[in-house]
Amino acid sequence: MERIKTGMEKNLAAPESIDAYIAGFPPEIQAVMEDIRKTIRKAAPAATEKISWGMATFFYHGNLVHFAGNKNHLGFYPGANGVANFMEELKEYQTSKGAIQFPYKKPLPHELIFRIVAFRMAENEAQAKGKNKK
Repeated sequence: MERIKTGMEKNLAAPESIDAYIAGFPPEIQAVMEDIRKTIRKAAPAATEKISWGMATFFYHGNLVHFAGNKNHLGFYPGANGVANFMEELKEYQTSKGAIQFPYKKPLPHELIFRIVAFRMAENEAQAKGKNKK
């Protein structure tokens, strides 16, 4: 996956917020990023935002999902289970073990993204409850 050159390459420091991360991309990609951000926020209102692994990250009892701008697509990273549990609905997208590629030329599948994030919220909550019992 080829990352878009954002002009931030000269500055070795990673952006400190999702706002700063998004600001480093061209306007048309910023719009897609803000779009997925709103969808994730609706599905995970209790999640916090941060930068992790150099990507926009939502955190809720651990990393929940990430997204990142690439040359021809928006990378969405809900983890291996977040992809595996929705494989039938993800057939039209390029996927790998924990990643989904949403081409910029297609509209984002908001309802599907919402359900993937909700699934990951429940998964992280269950894992957190399991840890608390020990």
